[in-house]
Amino acid sequence: MRQQSGTNLPKVGSYNQNVVLDAIRSSGATSRVELAERTGLTAQTISVIVRRLLTDGLVREDGARPSVGPSGGGKPRTTLRVEPTAGYAVGLHFDPGQIAAVLVDLAGSVLAETRREVHHSVQPEEAVELMGKAVRKVVREAGIPRRRMLGVGLACPGPIDQNLGLVLYPPRLAGWERVPLGTLLEESTGSPVTIDNDATAAAIGERWSGVARNVGNFVYLYMGTGIGGGLFLGNQVYRGPYRNAAELGHIAVAPDGPQCYCGNRGCLEAVACPDAMVADAHKLLADGGGGTLAAAYARDPASVDHDALCAAAAAGDPLARTVVDRVAGYLSDVAVSVANMLDVELFVLGGPALGPVGGIYREAIDEALSARPIARRVHKAPVSLSPAGSGAGAIGAASLVFHRAFAPQLTTLLNP
Repeated sequence: MRQQSGTNLPKVGSYNQNVVLDAIRSSGATSRVELAERTGLTAQTISVIVRRLLTDGLVREDGARPSVGPSGGGKPRTTLRVEPTAGYAVGLHFDPGQIAAVLVDLAGSVLAETRREVHHSVQPEEAVELMGKAVRKVVREAGIPRRRMLGVGLACPGPIDQNLGLVLYPPRLAGWERVPLGTLLEESTGSPVTIDNDATAAAIGERWSGVARNVGNFVYLYMGTGIGGGLFLGNQVYRGPYRNAAELGHIAVAPDGPQCYCGNRGCLEAVACPDAMVADAHKLLADGGGGTLAAAYARDPASVDHDALCAAAAAGDPLARTVVDRVAGYLSDVAVSVANMLDVELFVLGGPALGPVGGIYREAIDEALSARPIARRVHKAPVSLSPAGSGAGAIGAASLVFHRAFAPQLTTLLNP
């Protein structure tokens, strides 16, 4: 591709600066020499960029450590770290039934958080009002200067139009067709808003400050009210040309399974989401299944919800474990298909629906990836649980703001 004379130079400079900042962030602590080795930029370019980052307060010099050369000694190298107080973002996660908000610093640490249950029939106006209150609450509790607030990130069910900030037609939210949620939230909070679907947001959060911070190619399998996925390929978040990539919840895993709202039959989400798991458990209990859940089901079937089911499975209840193991098998089938198709370096499991059975899912997927992908003898991708736990959506939403502002994105160079 021929570069246009001069016009792209500011973009190249901005991109290189973000490359260096990203390298400092992902390493935790590094030196100028190590930055040059890692990024491939010249020592002079690194020096100029680091000076600018120090002036802007985005990084700090944090003491010195000796360099290690062939002789085992060397001139001490000044350590560079991201300055956590350089900027803050609020992350909002809107999932049918709950609004969660966190305030996060530039290093990814959560400084304040709040959650509120909402009825699944909540309408946009009420939801925006509750989100605005949640944003103001966490900012107030953290006591940060308003000028250091970089923006608000919003993770919500898809599909969405990220550029226009529209929630298009989420299947679990009646009356939410083409809602300009980004604009409404900007008006409510007075801050710029970045919006994305919850699975992609969670993947970006994992890349920013989680187990994937040094991984260029990974898949995030997100389990919430529904099931979704996030992709990083070649160090870039991958959404697809029409921004609908990584719909892992709509890979068919049970050809004779129930009809999915998307129009297909036996989708992963149709057989493995929390509602499907509860329905499966209720059927087994109604057919005379025993175990620790039977008495609770006899007293009040509604008490055997997803939380109770997962807790019982983690405690060893055979009936509950049957349901969870079935889901683990479906998740493994999807993971093997993705591994064969994309040959990624890492699988990450996260989201509020993992609960205490996340370890069961992780072990099942890990075993499947060791035995079934065609390239297993060449490379076997490890499987990790997200350290963000049930807060993956909200933390990922805050990371949307940082990612947009500071991550090295190829669109910076390619867009005119």
